[in-house]
Amino acid sequence: MPKLGYTAAQIRAAEAPLLAKGVPLMIRAAQALADHVTSVLPEPSASRVLVLAGAGDNGGDACWAASFLAEAGVQVNVVPVMGRLSPEPEAGARESGARILTEAKPVDAAQLVADADVIIDGMLGIGAGGTAAGGSPALRGTARDWALAVHAALTENPHPLVIAVDLPSGIDPDSGEVAEPEAVIPADLTVTFIGIKAGCLQGEGAKLAGKVWLEPIGASQHLLGVPPAVTVS
Repeated sequence: MPKLGYTAAQIRAAEAPLLAKGVPLMIRAAQALADHVTSVLPEPSASRVLVLAGAGDNGGDACWAASFLAEAGVQVNVVPVMGRLSPEPEAGARESGARILTEAKPVDAAQLVADADVIIDGMLGIGAGGTAAGGSPALRGTARDWALAVHAALTENPHPLVIAVDLPSGIDPDSGEVAEPEAVIPADLTVTFIGIKAGCLQGEGAKLAGKVWLEPIGASQHLLGVPPAVTVS
């Protein structure tokens, strides 16, 4: 069965009617993500998950997933890679027992990676859009510093499984192009929502996304009749 890939703009258009109605798409995405993480942990209560969370919706998905994982007994560390988190998801993670490492620095990445069984990459999603549409999907500032440090740490210690939220942070969601390969964390699994991002099916993005798993979260029907940007057999 061919895989259909959609642009960031197409995904945003598909989710807009549901968001306008107050449908909790972020919670649905986070629960699906947490379920995938739990499924690869042999014993959740003895497992450790490192969450790299940005300040936008992608980081919100990751923080809510952290809260669900903590409630399941997983030891969860959340790093606010941009120095802040979305307030409500952060509060949910804290209340559930996840640790928010506000003082952590990129120099700590090697130890955090070594201590983790799973790393969740929730730094940057489709919010910036693709380059061709005027977006800027490359990581910058402290998020870039964290990506570089974690990438390097994984080169030395490839033990933790990496799960990307929607798409690996730093790849172009539309073309799959990568401005700085060392600042992208290669994923073993990408859990994507509503529709597969075109950038996960082509270019360098296809190599970095690992296995791509689509979670419709009750919104994929809004892509019916929408011509995909890319089709991969």
